[in-house]
Amino acid sequence: MPLTIAMDGPVGAGKSTIADVVARRLGILHLDTGAMYRAVGLSALRRGVRMDDEAALTALCEALRVTVACTPEGQHTFVDGEDVTGLIRTEEVSMATSTVSKVPGVRAAMVRLQRQLAAETPMLLDGRDIGTRVLPDAPVKIYLTADARERARRRYEQLREKGAEADFEQVLADLRRRDEQDMNRAVDPLRPAEDAVIVDTTGLTFEESVEKILSVVKERTEHE
Repeated sequence: MPLTIAMDGPVGAGKSTIADVVARRLGILHLDTGAMYRAVGLSALRRGVRMDDEAALTALCEALRVTVACTPEGQHTFVDGEDVTGLIRTEEVSMATSTVSKVPGVRAAMVRLQRQLAAETPMLLDGRDIGTRVLPDAPVKIYLTADARERARRRYEQLREKGAEADFEQVLADLRRRDEQDMNRAVDPLRPAEDAVIVDTTGLTFEESVEKILSVVKERTEHE
């Protein structure tokens, strides 16, 4: 049975970057499920689909062909054959994603695809509901988190490094609003799985965070 690792956590916790390194060191693939939802959010914005129209958002998701490719440079996300990897990390897409990901039909379609991918090969999946919904039987479950101000600081620095104008207090406010949406949605809210190991990276360096997760994986798989 392929090794599957479920990693969940709030926005700005560093899941994608940490998961990339952890998966590489373990010699398995990394699936960024958030990027798949972002692809749907981007498509909804592009096509002018109303964010309060659940039927239209579900129909859009079911009509889209969202695929991923894992490369040495990381995951590339495609919509109907178009590589949208460089288009899905804006704040506008982030907020749209938080909205579309609350729609039951959208989540059902994404969960089916994610389970299919995880069944085919050893993989680390990161997102908001991997341990609680997508892979409830995963042998390793991790909930990665950090203090809100620390997560906002990291996001702010990322934006500045990309040359984008950013205001720290606005970034913090957006992050807290996203947390509120993700943790209180009616369908598959963000929360740690009962058997997840909570890893708080506040005050940890990137390498310390990676090593902590690798130690959790080693401990859990040794007992399997």
